[in-house]
Amino acid sequence: MNRIFTFVLLLLLGVSAQAGRIVTDSIESKVLGETVLYNIYLPNGFDRNSKLYPVVYLLHGLSDDYRAWRDKGRMQDVADELIESGEAREMIIVMPNAGGPDTHNTWNGYFNMPGWNYEDFFFQEFVPAVEMKYHAVGDKGHRAVMGLSMGGGGSTVYCQRHPDMFSSCYAMSAWLDNQSNNVGSGQQKDKLYYVCEAVKEHSALRFVEEADDETKNQLRTVKWFFDCGDDDFLFDLSVRLHQLMRNARIKDELRVRNGVHNWEYWHQALRMALPFASRNFE
Repeated sequence: MNRIFTFVLLLLLGVSAQAGRIVTDSIESKVLGETVLYNIYLPNGFDRNSKLYPVVYLLHGLSDDYRAWRDKGRMQDVADELIESGEAREMIIVMPNAGGPDTHNTWNGYFNMPGWNYEDFFFQEFVPAVEMKYHAVGDKGHRAVMGLSMGGGGSTVYCQRHPDMFSSCYAMSAWLDNQSNNVGSGQQKDKLYYVCEAVKEHSALRFVEEADDETKNQLRTVKWFFDCGDDDFLFDLSVRLHQLMRNARIKDELRVRNGVHNWEYWHQALRMALPFASRNFE
């Protein structure tokens, strides 16, 4: 009995020793005029070496914040398991804040809009500061972006507008356009109204429709993956973007699984997303 107890104890200690950790940090943004919080996953051994790591930016959805992937998506469990099994490389995973539950009175969104120049903040301040502080390789070949819903749309548009920055994009249940009012803001011009307008103005569908040959060539340098449940209210957007990409001869992958717009779906999607990003790091 003692030998069995010792074996189990050593096994548990071994699993614990392989676990990464999540750190909450912040950055003072001059662009936004406020302190922006973020979570970052650091793999096992991060503090014991000086090597450089590839980085994944993992974006949350509308009405959530930087804690969502940690608390609702259980991303640390997924990352630990995939890295330990060799399905994903050791990487740092950054979860920035871009919203909150009070959508009418809290800024949500990854694009520039009146009073909230988040895209400028992300590329001018956030990415350089985080990658310097947390030992990222810091180039296109070792940087990926992914997210769910609003974050899936943000990931897609970031790669469209900055293809020199990312090796891959994995968009889950992505909010890619708002022409058909998939998300309604009502008549009041509050902060929800502005994010809905920003998604419409930054339409990922229209971007591909209007892309010239040079732009298409740049989009071909990114690996694309769209993942959406068959009963998701945003399903048609992912299918339409896949059709547009195929017509433009921009290679992408589309996965349709049984599911809706919820955390059960996204938790499983992350198990495919991290290996996808890992395979496409240089």
